[in-house]
Amino acid sequence: MQVLLQTPSEKQKIFLKDSHRFVAFGGARGGGKSWAVRTKAVLLALKYRGIRICILRRTYSELRVNHIDTLKSQLLGVALYSEGKREFYFPGGSVIYCRYCQNENDLGKLQGTEYDVVFIDEATQFTESMFRMISACVRGTNSFPKRVYLTCNPGGVGHGWVKRLFIDKKYNKGETPSDYSFIRSLVTDNEALMRFDSGYIKQLESLPSKLRKAWLEGDWNIFEGQFFEEFRDVPEHYADRRFSHVIEPFEVPASWPIYRSYDFGYGKPFDCSWWTVDEDGRAYLILQLYGCARYPNTGVKWSPDRQFSEIHKIETEHRWLKGKNIIGVADPSIWDSSRGEAIIDTADRHFVHFSPGDNKRIPGWMQCHYRLQFDSEGRAMVYFFKTCTDAVRTLPLLEYSKHNPEDLDTDGEDHFADSFRYFAMSRPIFLSEAPRARTDFYGDDPLDLRGGGRYKKYSYI
Repeated sequence: MQVLLQTPSEKQKIFLKDSHRFVAFGGARGGGKSWAVRTKAVLLALKYRGIRICILRRTYSELRVNHIDTLKSQLLGVALYSEGKREFYFPGGSVIYCRYCQNENDLGKLQGTEYDVVFIDEATQFTESMFRMISACVRGTNSFPKRVYLTCNPGGVGHGWVKRLFIDKKYNKGETPSDYSFIRSLVTDNEALMRFDSGYIKQLESLPSKLRKAWLEGDWNIFEGQFFEEFRDVPEHYADRRFSHVIEPFEVPASWPIYRSYDFGYGKPFDCSWWTVDEDGRAYLILQLYGCARYPNTGVKWSPDRQFSEIHKIETEHRWLKGKNIIGVADPSIWDSSRGEAIIDTADRHFVHFSPGDNKRIPGWMQCHYRLQFDSEGRAMVYFFKTCTDAVRTLPLLEYSKHNPEDLDTDGEDHFADSFRYFAMSRPIFLSEAPRARTDFYGDDPLDLRGGGRYKKYSYI
């Protein structure tokens, strides 16, 4: 029996030949990702007798429609399919396992299972912790290749970690840059689709601006559902960088007041941000201590004592902070003593003092939006020093809540955003004071952000 495969596009050829540990493919709709996944899985199963391969989607219905039904037809007479187990068995002992993982509880079904190769289809639908746990299943004491293939489009709960690893190429401790490869494929690279369904590109072209840029152009800097769509990080190579919230650090004048905002976290990241305000009421994020900045992906957690000890050290040593009367504001929940010592008591022992912040969510987010707006001259009411990398990284990735259209989705990495909200509510501005909203940064705008380029990573101080 023979397996008939269509001729791959040039981008699909690159994907099929890529041998990196982690290979990501796509970046836009219609790039031929599903075909590439099935084809590579079948080629591996036919080449290596006894190899164990897993194709993973978020839901069973997506798995069936995108892969199982096609593979059943394609492998008829070549591999035996078990309907109950959702597995394809090849004569040489190779197996393709079709699995789905709708939530983190489903990961238990995968743990303990060893695969040689895993395909995570539509990887941006998975959280980073799910990706890590799935990747840990790729192991074995045989000579088969050990790889994780990912397909992806901009947007979704996993947008941030996929963008960090494969687009921005920013790596944490324990991550080896040479392990990661990204192959960008747009609908125009999919020759078969363009030949048989040329109307599909017209559908993408007719989408609203943000969806069109994500799904047609593969733009990872903006996506549908983005909560802080006003936020702009203009690349360094633009001469005119007025319409950017991210700026070069400058020496903070001694006369400017210093504020500290804090969002507690132990099993999750915490955020401590230091702000200053100029004579016009314009705020600047000048320093940041973020909970996972020092020990990413190691499981090390900062106890409250460790957090406030480090905060106190920074405030007594850093030239912008030492000797200053710092005004602290924090989530009111740290005053809760129902489960033992309140977090605020630990802070007080380290001479780190706070007042309870105004925790109203919707008014708080509006204050953040007001400050982020640009006027016609490119002036906003808040700026971020580019050395505050976790603020710059997380803020543009947050999405709207699916349950409350005015609120932020708390499943995202919202720790700095909450800290920002407490600070903004401590110094509220009114709509009449806020700059006129300016969000038309694509298309005719001279700063057209599609040019790419991102800031380097700096120390938090």
